[in-house]
Amino acid sequence: MRVAIIHDYLNQYGGAERVLEALHDLFPEAPVYTSIYDPAAMPDVYRTWDIRPSWMQRLPAWRRLFRAYVLLYPLAFESFDLSAYDLLISSSSAFAKGVIPQPDAIHVCYCHTPMRFAWRTPDYLAREGFGAARRAALTLPLTLLRLWDVVSTQRVDAFIANSHAVARRIRRYYRREAVVIPPPVDLPPFCDTPPGAYFLAGGRLIPYKRLDLAVQAFTRLGLPLKIFGDGRDRQRLQAMAGPNITFLGRVSEAERRALFSSCRAFVFPGEEDFGIAPLEAMAAGRPVIAYAAGGALETVIEGITGRFFREHTVEALMDTVAAMLTERYDPHAIRRHAERFGKEAFLARMRSFVAEAYNRCKVEG
Repeated sequence: MRVAIIHDYLNQYGGAERVLEALHDLFPEAPVYTSIYDPAAMPDVYRTWDIRPSWMQRLPAWRRLFRAYVLLYPLAFESFDLSAYDLLISSSSAFAKGVIPQPDAIHVCYCHTPMRFAWRTPDYLAREGFGAARRAALTLPLTLLRLWDVVSTQRVDAFIANSHAVARRIRRYYRREAVVIPPPVDLPPFCDTPPGAYFLAGGRLIPYKRLDLAVQAFTRLGLPLKIFGDGRDRQRLQAMAGPNITFLGRVSEAERRALFSSCRAFVFPGEEDFGIAPLEAMAAGRPVIAYAAGGALETVIEGITGRFFREHTVEALMDTVAAMLTERYDPHAIRRHAERFGKEAFLARMRSFVAEAYNRCKVEG
C-alpha cells in the first residue's frame, strides 16, 4: 500500500506537528506534502524526512507573508500530483484535506478543527485585533474559503476528530460524522519531585491562545509565571507583563520537560480544540488551571488533575489561581490519567481505524 501524508504547513511548531510526527512514525516511508516548509522553524529530525512543499515555497517573502497568501493555499493543495498513492492521510486544521485523490484512492483526514478563521470569524478577528477596514476586506475571501472548505470535504472518505468538541463542529459545518481519537502525548519517565514555586504557561505566542489573561492575572497577583515559546504576540505580552513574568523563548524538549516537572501548575487560558500541553504537564504529575471550554473539558478532571475557571476574564483566572494555592493534588493520580493519552495508545487506535476505513471503502467501491 502506497501512502502519502499531507499537512497544512511546516513553518511553526505546535500540537498539530506532534500529531504529524506520530503519523510519520506509523508510516515512516510516506512522503509529507505541505504548502510551505521552513526547516529552521522545525525540529532537526524533519530534515531526515521526505518533505515535499508546494509551489508556494517559491513565492516572494513567504516566511513573512504566508498569511497574506491565504487564497492560494487551496490552489496549492489541489495542485499536488498524488496519483501514485493508494492511501492519503491528511493532518488538517485548514487546507490539507483539500487535496484531490485519485478515484480509487482512500483519503482519511485527521481534523484538528474546521478552519477556525473561516468558521469562527468574529472570535478570530477580535483576537487578531483587525480594524473595520481589514474586516470588510476579508468578507469576500472568507466566504469563498467557506465554500471551498465544504466542497473539499467530499474528497474525504473518513474523518477523525481530535476531540468531541471538534467532532461536533465537523457535524455542524460539514454534515459529516467523525470518530474521536485524541492526539498523542509524550510520556517521559515519571519522577515524583516536589513542585517549584513558579507557574508555567506557553506554546505558540499568538492571540487566540489568550496568554494575555495569564500575563495580566499573574502580574496583578505578583506570583511567578514562566512562559515558554515564541510568536507574533510576544512583544504585546511582554509590554503588559510585570517583573514576576519571565519569557523564556523557544526551549528544547529536555528544557520543556524540566519546566513541566518543576512547575507548581500549568496555566491554559485559551479555548483549544484539544490542547496537548495540559496533558504534557499532567504526564509530569502537575495540575492544570484551564478555561472551561473546548478540549480541556475532555482532559482536565476538576479536583483531581486540575481546576477550571469558567469566565474568560482576568478576575476569574485570578480567583482560580488563588483557590489552587491552598489545594493539594496527587501527582501519581495525575500521571495515571495522562497515560490514557500516550503515544502507543494513539498509534494503536490510528492503525486500527485506518485499516478498517481502507478495507471498508475498498469493499464499498
